[in-house]
Amino acid sequence: MPITEIYGPDDFANRPQGHLASSPRPAPAPTARALPTPSLGWTAEIERATAPLYERVKHVIPPIEWPLMAPTIKAINDLKKARGAVILAHNYQAPEIFHCVADIGGDSLQLAVEATKVEANVIVQCGVHFMAETSKLLNPDKTVLIPDSRAGCSLAASITGADVRLLREKFPGVPVVAYINTSAEVKAEVDICCTSSNAVQVVESLNAPSVIFLPDRYLATYVASKTDVKIIAWKGACEVHERFKGEELRAFREADPSVQIIAHPECPPDVLAEADFTGSTAHMINWVREKRPRRLVMITECSMADNVRAELPDVEMLRPCNLCPHMKRITLANILDSLLTLREEVTIDPALADRARRSVERMINLKN
Repeated sequence: MPITEIYGPDDFANRPQGHLASSPRPAPAPTARALPTPSLGWTAEIERATAPLYERVKHVIPPIEWPLMAPTIKAINDLKKARGAVILAHNYQAPEIFHCVADIGGDSLQLAVEATKVEANVIVQCGVHFMAETSKLLNPDKTVLIPDSRAGCSLAASITGADVRLLREKFPGVPVVAYINTSAEVKAEVDICCTSSNAVQVVESLNAPSVIFLPDRYLATYVASKTDVKIIAWKGACEVHERFKGEELRAFREADPSVQIIAHPECPPDVLAEADFTGSTAHMINWVREKRPRRLVMITECSMADNVRAELPDVEMLRPCNLCPHMKRITLANILDSLLTLREEVTIDPALADRARRSVERMINLKN
């Protein structure tokens, strides 16, 4: 069913501004526990210790670059053990983070689920701010750190809790689904969250003729094409995926008709129309593992193609590449600093957190 209504900030007069539901706070006083002193020089010992890690990324990180990364990678891995910390990394993180320091990697749904199973007292979220908030919602008694709190998201920034309240006033009784790519403030105002992996399932689980779906207009369009539920959408978009064009994909196919194209549902409809497969980052990765195409165009954030190629070097990646500037704020250097200083800790107002947590847990607990 096509989307029949779509709304944005300009559609509401006297729209109030939202507020930050969470914010970083100063690092706590250092613990008395002895921490290893990082050694950031390239030595024979570090070369030997990190050789198995380089095997994972040798197809995407040139040998000349590894001596610049390896000392910090070893320092992070030593320090997270001393801290009793666990590192979560999104699929869009660079290979040296995703394959060499992360304990758990995946898409938004995978990280949300795995965050509930973490026993470590400290969680370092290598992703963007809403992901760190989600980890904090699901682990309220743990210390959740984000190495750079400026790692934002165009989708999360496109809507506020006040906007959700205005939508509820306009459409009383219509349930509201929020993409996980939203702030805790927004999650507190909605009925249930979803990811690109389970968006259709979540919408249909509400058993309602109409659903407000926010904030990604393109994911909403994709969901509407897969269900008979009437979708009322918001005008948000991912600044990475909205830049892809169907015409550039047609050019790849004209140059090589055998090329396979897979795309994320945050892309515009003309891009999805050219794709051989559309799915979440996790579904895309699984598709590549199963199909093993000779040549592939992966329409999503650049680093994911690197991470897949590191695992599957026989797949040739042709990339009309778009980087997420927010994801790239997370670096080896600030991960190490975060572990050393326990900065930047994410905190959420408890009353708001209780409401936001419910919408995330409803998604996680949804029967498959």
